[in-house]
Amino acid sequence: MIQSLTSESLPLTRTIAFSMSPMPKVALLVETARGYGREVLRGIVRYARLHGPWAFYVSPGDFVQALPEMKQWGGTGIIARVETARVAKAILATRLPVVAMDLSGAQLAPGSPWLRVSQLTSDSEGAARLAAEHLRERGLQQFGFVGIAGKIWSDRREQAFCQHMADAGCAAHVYPSGSRRRLPWSREQAILARWLAGLPKPLGVMTCNDDRGREVLEACRQAQVRVPEDVAVVGVDNDELLCDLSDPPLSSVALGAERAGFEAAALLDELMAGRVKKPQRLVAAALGVVARRSTDVLLHEDPTVAEALRFIHDNAGRPIRVYDVTTALADGRRTLEIRFRRALGRSIGAEIKRARLERARRLLRETDLPLPNVAEATGFGSPSYLAAVFHRELGVTPIKYRAQNRNR
Repeated sequence: MIQSLTSESLPLTRTIAFSMSPMPKVALLVETARGYGREVLRGIVRYARLHGPWAFYVSPGDFVQALPEMKQWGGTGIIARVETARVAKAILATRLPVVAMDLSGAQLAPGSPWLRVSQLTSDSEGAARLAAEHLRERGLQQFGFVGIAGKIWSDRREQAFCQHMADAGCAAHVYPSGSRRRLPWSREQAILARWLAGLPKPLGVMTCNDDRGREVLEACRQAQVRVPEDVAVVGVDNDELLCDLSDPPLSSVALGAERAGFEAAALLDELMAGRVKKPQRLVAAALGVVARRSTDVLLHEDPTVAEALRFIHDNAGRPIRVYDVTTALADGRRTLEIRFRRALGRSIGAEIKRARLERARRLLRETDLPLPNVAEATGFGSPSYLAAVFHRELGVTPIKYRAQNRNR
């Protein structure tokens, strides 16, 4: 039975023992060309530095995986994304402790030997929820999803995104990925461009990852569809280099991949030592949306509400009040409150607090700013007020939130 495992349940400290135990030798079949894989590897290396030393074998490429002769090399454990049946067979044949990343539906079927293997998976449901909420908060009412056929994490994100939209009374158009074998991008780009051009606008699109998000932006450009005015796009993984290279820069859901890599290494250490016997399941948590230009749009059927939303979000770092919003829009407070509640189901004050809280969460995840600076930069004024809001809304202190969700 696969059980949930948290970092708290792993004994990450080690008693110093003066023994001549052999150095662990770990094979890493993890992609290095993408931000998620690099962050997982960074976490593994950080664990090894603290609790090692370890020796590593790194797969020679992202497109052709190869496992070394583990017995000849003296390998003691494996962390791998299992891409092919040949590699899967070779890994199982070693009978070594394994932490496998994002196993496929077939590998998780009843009776599969992979059910006896520990897993590291991403929080696809959480990522889809955050992306859906982010797009809806922009005031969008039409949505789409672009994934990759045959990838279980893409399928999970698609299902969760569509379900979230259905629960909100919205429909999501799903790009028909076709067969499990992807077309060359030179051929698919025109197909994707036609699909995007034919959808109702304005449109909010979630893509299964940042690579796919960048492709959607390229297809929008070919279709002469404006981003973000006509189509707002959000990816997953927050691969900062890839997102910043996109045109316009791509918004993305950040995952706690570095922390997950650290926990995967800790789990493998326990498996190699024989202290953990049953397969465990680790999850790279969805941390939040890192907003960039590709979703920098606030729309609403009520133009006054849209203008108020933009003012609030543009000034989330200042101690603004409801009075400041009504003054900026030259509108009466009672009238604007009624329009706000009718459009969003919450008050102006609640939206101000929500925008401040989201900004504070992002600063805690992505910076080393001390709490007084975070409180000042988010309009809360004092660390004590910031802490009170965090405890009331999230059930944790700002310090604990930073420790749990830090996007390294």
